Amino acid sequence: MRSKAAIWFEIWWVATKLGLTSFGGPTAHLAYFHEDYVKRRKWLDERRYADLMALCQFLPGPASSQTGIGIGLMRGGLLGGMLAFLGFTWPSAVALGVFAWLMEGIDVSQAGWLHGLKLVAVAIVAHAIWGMGQKLTPDRGRMSIAIAAAAISLLWESVYSQIVVIVAAGLLGLWIYRKHEKTTDPALLQSGEADGTISRKTGIACLAIFAALLILLPLLRESHALLAMADSFYRTGSLVFGGGHVVLPLLEQEVVGAGWVSEEQFLAGYGAAQAVPGPLFTFASFLGAAAYGPLGFFIATAAIFLPAYLLVAGALPFWHRLRNVPRMQNALAAINAAVVGILLAAFYDPIWTSAVAAPLDFSIALFLFVLLAFWKLPPWIIVLIGAAAGTIAGL
Repeated sequence: MRSKAAIWFEIWWVATKLGLTSFGGPTAHLAYFHEDYVKRRKWLDERRYADLMALCQFLPGPASSQTGIGIGLMRGGLLGGMLAFLGFTWPSAVALGVFAWLMEGIDVSQAGWLHGLKLVAVAIVAHAIWGMGQKLTPDRGRMSIAIAAAAISLLWESVYSQIVVIVAAGLLGLWIYRKHEKTTDPALLQSGEADGTISRKTGIACLAIFAALLILLPLLRESHALLAMADSFYRTGSLVFGGGHVVLPLLEQEVVGAGWVSEEQFLAGYGAAQAVPGPLFTFASFLGAAAYGPLGFFIATAAIFLPAYLLVAGALPFWHRLRNVPRMQNALAAINAAVVGILLAAFYDPIWTSAVAAPLDFSIALFLFVLLAFWKLPPWIIVLIGAAAGTIAGL
């Protein structure tokens, strides 16, 4: 039997490799996770992965980072979740911190290799949606739910649209499958403890810490500038739904409005954040470093991601028990279909619309998809080929 230390190291190492290669934003990150954690390493099955994604869509914060944290929690407990977070986050956080200190003002948004990475995201997300759709939308009812979820997500542009879609899908699943009550799948009869030693008491403690910090930090922010920064980033990580680009206007209001960075610094950091792998929330690392150097870097990074960790750790023990109720399984069947639709909507906008603008773009994306889906090349090779193709196409 493998030691806990070996399991924890593997969690960190796999997450680090993903953090170094996961370009393309939250939807692409979920596709990378699916390819590595589900299909390759089989740390969890399709249903558990879809259930975890559904939970993370409910919670505020960076959904892709929360999904990675959840996988770490399920495999290695609280430390496993922390190591999964650190591994996935540190490459982009360090890169943006270095950029803040040494490369301020450089614009990389028009680089050819960056466009190639956007095409990589097109191929990887398309491959993930194809595989998940086959397993999670096998009948007319769930396929219809997925298509409706995609349409609503595209036509109703709101940070709350995903939550409304998921809740509506769950209620619809209860009604559609009300005559098809089924016994609990034995594969799901594992408690939260079996999924990573996260007990109910631990979950309640994490939720209590989350709420306490949300209340106390605003009361303490006037006492020190660094506490004010911690409060601003913690509240942003706690209250933003949709993650990714949605966090940007909130961060601009907090950091530019407070005078911590200039508008020019903010835009330069945003351009750099588009060029690195990993979660876009590490933009906070750049802002903290630009405002207060190394100490600001660590405070901003920790503060914006801490709510995600506490919420996932707090919710997982109850989520695993709740999902084993037969009626909840019916709701989850529909929710999982809705998640496929939400991913499909995100695939179109912004991934497709921002990457595919010409026949050459489509050709490169299609070529990368074939290499991934049929030649079975690993994602990191696809990333290198896509970056090279984008560079050549930009010359």
